[in-house]
Amino acid sequence: MNKLPLLVLALLAGLSIGSAQAQLRAEVGKPLQAAGELLRAGKAKEALAKVREADAVGGKTAAEQLTIDRMKAAAAQRAGDTATAIAALESIHDKVGAGEKGQIAEQIASAYAQARNNAKATEWLNRAVAAGNNSPTLKQLQSYLQSAGGDYAAIARDAAAAVSAAEQGGRRPEEGDLLRLADAQQRLNSSGGYIATLEKLLAYYPKKDYWNAYLGRLPRKAGFATRFEIDVLRLKLASGTLTKTEDYMELAQLALQAGLPAEGLRVVEQGFKAGALGTGAEATRHQRLKDLAARNLADAKAGIGAQAAEAARQATGEDAVRVGYAMVSLGDVDAGIRLIEQGIAKGGLKRPEDAKLRLGMALLQQGKNRERAVRTLRSVTGADGTAEIARLWTVVGG
Repeated sequence: MNKLPLLVLALLAGLSIGSAQAQLRAEVGKPLQAAGELLRAGKAKEALAKVREADAVGGKTAAEQLTIDRMKAAAAQRAGDTATAIAALESIHDKVGAGEKGQIAEQIASAYAQARNNAKATEWLNRAVAAGNNSPTLKQLQSYLQSAGGDYAAIARDAAAAVSAAEQGGRRPEEGDLLRLADAQQRLNSSGGYIATLEKLLAYYPKKDYWNAYLGRLPRKAGFATRFEIDVLRLKLASGTLTKTEDYMELAQLALQAGLPAEGLRVVEQGFKAGALGTGAEATRHQRLKDLAARNLADAKAGIGAQAAEAARQATGEDAVRVGYAMVSLGDVDAGIRLIEQGIAKGGLKRPEDAKLRLGMALLQQGKNRERAVRTLRSVTGADGTAEIARLWTVVGG
């Protein structure tokens, strides 16, 4: 009796057949071979008819029936006959070993989801999970089914558990899990949770989209202090997400108001280089700002030594921190750090956490001891935006 190798039919169907040694009788194999050729030619309905011809043969062996079911599932799925595909897949699930059941259960769940039978899809998804299937596509299907049922709390719970397990295991969480968590938190109006998840996305996957989303929301966080508006713009510049002309102008002006003309001039120069400044109807205004920053810089350089000496004589550290950070901005980083440290040691600061933030930023700029810089920034606390700004510098400063 002529027989066709089972592996040939597997390749034609695009499926995974268990044993390459198993063989089929010609009366079963020939129509299946024709079905495979029709599938490759994009003729799924004709292929399904050939599979049914093979299925009509009497006295089929278990191997023959399994091959027929696999080919039937493939042809039916491509032909859009979801009911036939589901029946074939369920038959396959009953016949295969434990190692393949999770994969087949996922295919069945997906087919039921296509048929809009979410209850059966969820049932088979749970069976896939129970069989040890933890594939990314299964997670996506799970999220879809939960979303379709409006169960965003379940999505958030499952995604948060996956993120937590990865972090506790010393692994980077999957980006998809973080995105699922963020989406569910948004739908649940969990603003605090959403921002915290965005921060994790930045820490693990510092993409511009996530920077834009996070920095766009941070100033709207309850209790966020307006004095950190300059820091939000600084982070935009450092992360490559500062693109608007008005943002360049605002950052430069805020730097000048803070007594940091060197920073203000650098911002204006970067704006000119990026083409955001120096063009259009406001080009003259942009140039005036640049000239002002240059004049203020010359004055700052001339007077910084006297300011530092005066700050060192003060009983409290407020001026020492302020002048020290100005020295860092002017490029005298080592001396500026020493003065900031002296100011922190003196105490009497209105906002000691702000001082630690500026010290950490200065240490990052110095570049000698990143570990100390990160440690300093991570030690910053506060509910007014201080801690968030500090943590973000550990990301962008990497």
